[in-house]
Amino acid sequence: RQTAIVGLLMIIIGLTGCSSEPATTKPADNIRYAPARDTEPVTENTGQPEPDLPRPPGMVWIPGGKFLMGSNDPEARDNEKPPHVVIVDGFYMDETEVTNETFAKFVEATGFVTIAEKKPELEELMAQQPPGTPPPDESVLVPGSMVFVPTDGPVSTNQPGDFQQWWRWQPGTDWRHPQGPDSDIEGLEQHPVVQIAWDDAVAFCEWAGKRLPTEAEWEFAARGGLSQQPYVWGSDEVSDENPQANIWQGQFPFRNVALDGYEATAPVKTFPPNEFGLYDMAGNVWEWCSDWFRQDTYRSRAGRETRNPQGPPSTDHPLEPRKAKRGGSFLCHRDYCSSYRPGARMSTSRDSGAPHAGVRPVMTEAMWREKLARDQAAKE
Repeated sequence: RQTAIVGLLMIIIGLTGCSSEPATTKPADNIRYAPARDTEPVTENTGQPEPDLPRPPGMVWIPGGKFLMGSNDPEARDNEKPPHVVIVDGFYMDETEVTNETFAKFVEATGFVTIAEKKPELEELMAQQPPGTPPPDESVLVPGSMVFVPTDGPVSTNQPGDFQQWWRWQPGTDWRHPQGPDSDIEGLEQHPVVQIAWDDAVAFCEWAGKRLPTEAEWEFAARGGLSQQPYVWGSDEVSDENPQANIWQGQFPFRNVALDGYEATAPVKTFPPNEFGLYDMAGNVWEWCSDWFRQDTYRSRAGRETRNPQGPPSTDHPLEPRKAKRGGSFLCHRDYCSSYRPGARMSTSRDSGAPHAGVRPVMTEAMWREKLARDQAAKE
């Protein structure tokens, strides 16, 4: 589980400031990408009109439509290519990431215990290790999670394993103590909840009568009706003077000048929303999606139109079950990974939390109608 109990978990987490694959990674020379279509379609906001229903509290209607998923931007990584035509049906989406205040209500109502609050099981941990890996001393198998620790100065950031310089396994870290046992969330009630694993996010969504978005739904929503723009706000470069999102400013991973006002998470709704009324679809914290993650997912869809893709049936990481995350975080930097782009993808083991990863649920019209019917029946 969580990757770095005495070095073991650091081997498998795939957890870096943004992504385990540096932004400079280019496609292999022997890979040929088929075009998505003869002409690239613009995003169409001509999907379903908003249902004639009271809107779910705290959610906005995403109309669905046809769009070009993925990116050919110079900063795009191999797993973001090729752009391909996708159609998604309309759905509701939380206008913000789930906050500490809301997650606390879930825990209070259900008694739920997150993965980071549980002792790792040795058998489960070793099942994710290559054969012959020596087991750790059981004395270190205690509840905890990963924390980000800035380096003392400039370091290499584009070689495999470099991320181990700024990530540390810290016992006593969980959603209530996101930066370690000496931290807390007092005064951070409106900040996004972090240190929740994929399974924790799914449990929250089920309690709320919602679900996680697919990668396709997430990207359509993030683009806000803009066709193939590099950022959720359009084509303007990231501005330090007038920040569009909560990202790393300065030199990663040792100096964050925090001109946007936040070294870590920011309260939801701090930065302007996109055209669909969604806040923090770039930066702040990564957001879990329902899809298993594979590097070649987009190549498998090349040259054809796909409706409501659910992602691949399994991950391509045999020793760890990786799920997709989208959106980037406060640790994303333009010279390191620039993963605050709407096309950027990341993967992490489904049982790993992090101080820069949260959740934003969605709900279909059918799910909302069922909930309204249940609530009405309960009143009667």
